[in-house]
Amino acid sequence: MKILSLNLGRATPSEHTGHSSGTTGIDKRPTDGSAWVSDPGPRGTGGSGVAGDTVCDLRHHGGSDQAVYAYAREELDAWERELGRPLPSGAFGENLTTTGVDVSGALVGERWRVGPRLLLEVTDGRIPCRTFQGHLGEKGWIKRFTQDGGTGAYLRVVEPGEIRAGDAVEIVHRPDHGVTATMAFRAVTTDRSLLPRILAAGDALHPEALRTAREYVARNGADPQPPAAR
Repeated sequence: MKILSLNLGRATPSEHTGHSSGTTGIDKRPTDGSAWVSDPGPRGTGGSGVAGDTVCDLRHHGGSDQAVYAYAREELDAWERELGRPLPSGAFGENLTTTGVDVSGALVGERWRVGPRLLLEVTDGRIPCRTFQGHLGEKGWIKRFTQDGGTGAYLRVVEPGEIRAGDAVEIVHRPDHGVTATMAFRAVTTDRSLLPRILAAGDALHPEALRTAREYVARNGADPQPPAAR
């Protein structure tokens, strides 16, 4: 398990953004160098946790609970076959393109040691937006990506550190609740009956998903149940 590619984005103009600057940092490109990764601070004030990477829409992206975005090369390869086009590392706007890691199937609260110092924790799956669809240029992409459920994973920074392509990824902690990034994603998008079950992940879950799940349970009187596998 390792980091195949470290990808950084610069602010570029886009007609698909939903904020006033009209720019996006989703077009991330592999870098041969290293980058320092640390907690960027709360959403709205903090952007990417990866130094040299740009987040333009601070209302919906970046911040402590979405400091780093990872996606598996294996899932990119599957999309290449389905779409019939090349998808270079970074094509989905991911900071980390991994190999050998089940990123979408990672458990919320799962911790990864990357390289000698960096420690990351999985918080949620990625919800696709119009900027993602516009960047990829695939009609109906939001629906297609959502139905597939291979979301990749957002991560928070537990211990900062330097990172580069080739760094090993070691899973140093796996919770026993069974709530994956994909399950958390499905709970807030296509299958709200899963909301009570993702509460098993507790405070490791992205705060917005956690709040949505708690509100659903309070409103419907649903009891959390043991989560099923992905």
